[in-house]
Amino acid sequence: MKAASSDMKAASWPPGTHYVDEANLAIAFFTGVTRGGDAPLMYEKRAQSWQGRSWNEVANSVRRLASVLVDAGVSAGDRVMISAENRPEWAIADLAIMAIGAIVVPAYVTNTEDDHYFIMDHSGASAVITSGGLLGARIALAASRAPGLHLMILMDDDATVPPMKSVKTRYWNEALGAAEPLADLDQRIARQKPDDVCCFIYTSGTGGRPKGVMLTHRSIQANITAALELLEEGKVASGQRFLSLLPLSHSYEHTAGMHLPFQSNSEVWFCESTEQIAANLVEVSPTLMTAVPRLYEVLHDRIMRGVRTKGGVSEKLFMMAVKLGRKKLAGLHLLPHEMIIDLICDKLVRTKVRQRLGGDLRYFISGGAALSPEIGTFFMALGIKLLQGYGQTEASPLISANRPGKIKIETVGPPVAGIEVRIADDDEILVRGDALMRGYWRDDASTRTTIRNGWLYTGDLGSIDEDGYLTITGRKKDIIVNSGGDNIAPGRVEALLTIEPEIEQAMVDGDHRPWLSAVIVPAEDIRRLATSPDTLQTIVADAVERANSRLSQIERVRRFIIADESFNMDNGQMTATLKVRRHVVRDMYGERLAALYPKK
Repeated sequence: MKAASSDMKAASWPPGTHYVDEANLAIAFFTGVTRGGDAPLMYEKRAQSWQGRSWNEVANSVRRLASVLVDAGVSAGDRVMISAENRPEWAIADLAIMAIGAIVVPAYVTNTEDDHYFIMDHSGASAVITSGGLLGARIALAASRAPGLHLMILMDDDATVPPMKSVKTRYWNEALGAAEPLADLDQRIARQKPDDVCCFIYTSGTGGRPKGVMLTHRSIQANITAALELLEEGKVASGQRFLSLLPLSHSYEHTAGMHLPFQSNSEVWFCESTEQIAANLVEVSPTLMTAVPRLYEVLHDRIMRGVRTKGGVSEKLFMMAVKLGRKKLAGLHLLPHEMIIDLICDKLVRTKVRQRLGGDLRYFISGGAALSPEIGTFFMALGIKLLQGYGQTEASPLISANRPGKIKIETVGPPVAGIEVRIADDDEILVRGDALMRGYWRDDASTRTTIRNGWLYTGDLGSIDEDGYLTITGRKKDIIVNSGGDNIAPGRVEALLTIEPEIEQAMVDGDHRPWLSAVIVPAEDIRRLATSPDTLQTIVADAVERANSRLSQIERVRRFIIADESFNMDNGQMTATLKVRRHVVRDMYGERLAALYPKK
């Protein structure tokens, strides 16, 4: 086996060493309250203006909600589901549940009624906290079927839900307003141990039913400690402004977008929606933002559409800024005239791009899926530092990340402090450290398969370079084996397809076939402008050929079909973390894909 460990001092800690304080996440938060006091902690946009809540206000709400839950019969070890849009109440609910020793069970707002019911039933949830509207209605219908669930708390005062037998409904403001802060909360917090389970995160899953990943105070804290040490290198370990966009139900945002800011004396600004991200970036001027690659792809596409619309000298200068920026990233020296042009690009292009991203952004942080190197170098060439990392829910989730002092954007960086990584003989990435989950809830068989001899078998394939930086080369179950026996990672092919402006999304197929095919979602403006299906086919074909020119012979897409609609969460073709559900797309277009190949 090949191995790598963090190049920071934490790498000398042997696996299993308790290098975090003997504490829990609730203690960590209330320690922050003593420092933060009346300083702002969280912001949300209401009535067209950003409104903040101080550390003390949040802490008071946590104590009151804890009282509401205890009075309703929620005890240590009980499971409480949260499903709501990112907002202060989400974080308050998370903290209150953990503070009384209960277990947080986050659920995506995009879940169907059946999805919610499965999580309620499988986790054995006794209560659920949600917002309102259609989400509240779906939750209520699921809750009415869930055995053991007896309490629903609605965050929105005007929310209405269908009647439910045996489930009491309360409204957030009414409940907290009538409650006194829980008198013995500090004692309840003190009784919790680092190895107590505090959160079940159900994996969004690209196939099949999700598994309930059991995370402990220690596992999440190990991630936070490692992240703080990494950010310290970039001088952004405290006093930052986080723009929170990813769902808090995802382990990435739950750890890095909420508990990490709590422990770094930072502010959390809750983004309104993906549609409002461009406006919110300007309004908030964040210093840090975590997101999945798909969102950086969307930003890239929006910027490029604006550049092409302007055209002329502006477009040429912009493309020169990208070209020269990439040349510098490659370690190549600029010629004298290029140095002069690059200075002009700094003032007329890169400064304006930074202003469109708020003006104060220190780092974009990408995780949750592989980031296309082309997208990564695009932003870095424009002066935006981007740290790509890698993780899995089963590791709380952070495993590795690029260092601020040495960014190799085509990699996911070296392991973070306290994490050890090995590459198995079949190239599978194995992980060990305090950040690992306790196991899967009510699924001992899967736990034994996934964690063996203390190592997490990630199912991802990778390699480690001479600097200890990890590169993800594919997903074991996604690898396409063509009829010639060649192994092909579809993610790389799809990344090069979607970098073309005419292609919005792509799913590559070709297992046991002589060559690759694809389902292509054209960019919306291209679909609108095409005068006929034949014209659209020709435009997309040209884009596919450009992508093919950068691929090896076996990776090239020989034929493709145009998708009927985009891959999205509503049609089930994309997960809540914006990963394509390959099996769903394949089932949808299977016959048409098969027709692309010669009949045997």
